[in-house]
Amino acid sequence: MKKVLVIGMTYNEGGVESVIMNYYRNIDKSKIQFDFIRRKKIAYENEILSLGGKIFDIPSLKKHPIKFCKIFNQILKENNYDAIWYNTCLLANIEFLKIAKKNNIKKIIVHSHNSKNIQSFVHYIFHRINKHIVHKYATDFWSCSKEAGEFFYTKKIIQSDKHKIINNAIDIDKYSFNQSVRDKYRKNFGLNDCYVIGNVGRLHFQKNQEFLIKVFAKVLEKSKNSRLLLIGQGEDEQELKKLVKDLNIEKEVLFLGIRKDIENLLQALDIFAFPSLFEGLPVVLIEAQASGVNILASNTISEESKINDNLEFLPLEENIWVEKLCELKNNEIDRVEVSKKLISSKYDIRTQVKDFENSILNK
Repeated sequence: MKKVLVIGMTYNEGGVESVIMNYYRNIDKSKIQFDFIRRKKIAYENEILSLGGKIFDIPSLKKHPIKFCKIFNQILKENNYDAIWYNTCLLANIEFLKIAKKNNIKKIIVHSHNSKNIQSFVHYIFHRINKHIVHKYATDFWSCSKEAGEFFYTKKIIQSDKHKIINNAIDIDKYSFNQSVRDKYRKNFGLNDCYVIGNVGRLHFQKNQEFLIKVFAKVLEKSKNSRLLLIGQGEDEQELKKLVKDLNIEKEVLFLGIRKDIENLLQALDIFAFPSLFEGLPVVLIEAQASGVNILASNTISEESKINDNLEFLPLEENIWVEKLCELKNNEIDRVEVSKKLISSKYDIRTQVKDFENSILNK
């Protein structure tokens, strides 16, 4: 059995965490077993333990660098890992990789989950530096999309056999359209006669919910029975709630927090709106396409995300989004037929997990 230490899980049940868990749930655990690193808390802890994984605590590198190195070294020495799988959205910190190499870990995988990151200039500078030296420490270079690979790695790495696209695969059957679930959820949330727009994602500047709220306020002026569902939590939650209050649309905007039933909430929507400023290849867009719902996404997102006809890209201009959302209000589609188109998709976890296993098992 190959033992793999997974790094990069956070407390947030976001896209990266979903991708990791989708593969973990479906791998052959007689051949591969995952353990996890955490600082304070990670998502899906109970499920990880139930699947046989161990979770190791490690301090912050920034606050406790000596203790960090000591504990991580100890974890590697005591558990004899065959591989390290480092999931990240930025190469600002590659200390995990350096320590893994010193411990002679045979397979050190870096997995890029983002195609851009503009939040911190300092972190971006470190990212640019590490992009050109990461090959000294890692053995395998994975990306969720072509653009995510270009953001993380040099052309030499991308053109080599060490680089691989790992698709953000999902359980397609879980997200396929279900009319009875739609009816139940719309009734439970009091949405039966409403035009329902939804967004799933961390409440964070990258996901651009501020833009969506402003757009929705204008849609409400033309369509009073509209509702906006914001699913997720994050650093910007209070600011977004203040914006909703200032716009006097508190009754029409529902903040649902972190949910365990995303697949069911997607059924209840009429439109999935995703105006992110940047992404790698967002797994939630794959999930939404599998549900058959009409989708509007920002044209800053890679066209690789489009695998179905129910997704349309738009520039981030408020008036364009308002016009399109109003236009789509009466545009009914056969969601069952749209859902069926993904069954043979390269984003189906049932077909992708074998390729993933081979990537882990092969030296």
